[in-house]
Amino acid sequence: MKESRKLRLIIVGHPKEYHVGAHFLSAARQLGLEATLLDVREAYSRNVWVNRFFHRVLNRRPAHLNRFSEKLVALCRESKPELLLVTGISAPHARALKEIGAMGVKRANFLTDDPWNPANGTGFFWSALREYDVVWSPRRANLEDLRRHGCRRAEYLPFGYNPVLHFPERPQTAGEQERFSCEVVFVGGADADRLPVARALVRAGFNVHLYGGYWDRDAEMRPHWRGFVHGRELRMAVGGATVNICLGRKANRDGHAMRSLELPAMGACMIVEDTPEHRELYGDEKDCVEYYSNIEEMVDKVRALCAQPERARLLGSRGFTRICHQSRHTYADRLRTILY
Repeated sequence: MKESRKLRLIIVGHPKEYHVGAHFLSAARQLGLEATLLDVREAYSRNVWVNRFFHRVLNRRPAHLNRFSEKLVALCRESKPELLLVTGISAPHARALKEIGAMGVKRANFLTDDPWNPANGTGFFWSALREYDVVWSPRRANLEDLRRHGCRRAEYLPFGYNPVLHFPERPQTAGEQERFSCEVVFVGGADADRLPVARALVRAGFNVHLYGGYWDRDAEMRPHWRGFVHGRELRMAVGGATVNICLGRKANRDGHAMRSLELPAMGACMIVEDTPEHRELYGDEKDCVEYYSNIEEMVDKVRALCAQPERARLLGSRGFTRICHQSRHTYADRLRTILY
């Protein structure tokens, strides 16, 4: 497909600026495309109890799946887009995707999570998966599963970063420095496999800041939880730490995560889980990140970098250069791949 203002794109996703759907909408506008985002939250009820019923009794089916899918079909019929890009394990249902395909619209899914993760799977989505012309997965671990499931085409495509949001910015005022300065930061939810990582850092005596969901449910982690951060506050949290920890979700079979691209774009000094995907992104050991294979190794490397803040800053600078200047990892780059 050619990039032009006449090319029309419909995105199904979440409109909040820190979600992948919004990143792709921003990317489309950067490329000069005519893009519309249909808010996936419309597939759900405003009544939390209705949503809980559908989640628990009807296998995580969105309460307004049919209505949302019909609206999407009507939107495609009216605007005649060249591409429908659905983000994640999301509405629409299979019947709607068939109708949209019959209109000649290319149907793609950027599969942000692994549907074989027990926490993610939902009944209606399995049949919908087979209707996409291409499923782009940011994890290699499930590509063969997708093909065996009957997907027409399944390809690897990493996450990206949004240069409008993800750029270096450090705490400036005394208040910002007091709030955000620390030795180690981790931004992400308190998954079961992440708790031992955080515990090891806390028990080693580091000044740790934790951002994201559910850390406050653990008594030991609660004093280190700093709530949620987005936009400028995220940049302050990342820039205020000597070291940022980066790892995926085991249950999600992640070889990398959204933060794997966002953190270096914000100039973070990173200690990352040693995976083939991370090696592909960052190169050899100590070029621009430190790798770890176990918790003890991670703690040792955190201690060494906290004792050498100048080296930590150098690694952050090298990581920024590699991801933002020496390679193509913006969501606009990802969208070009999807379009072509």
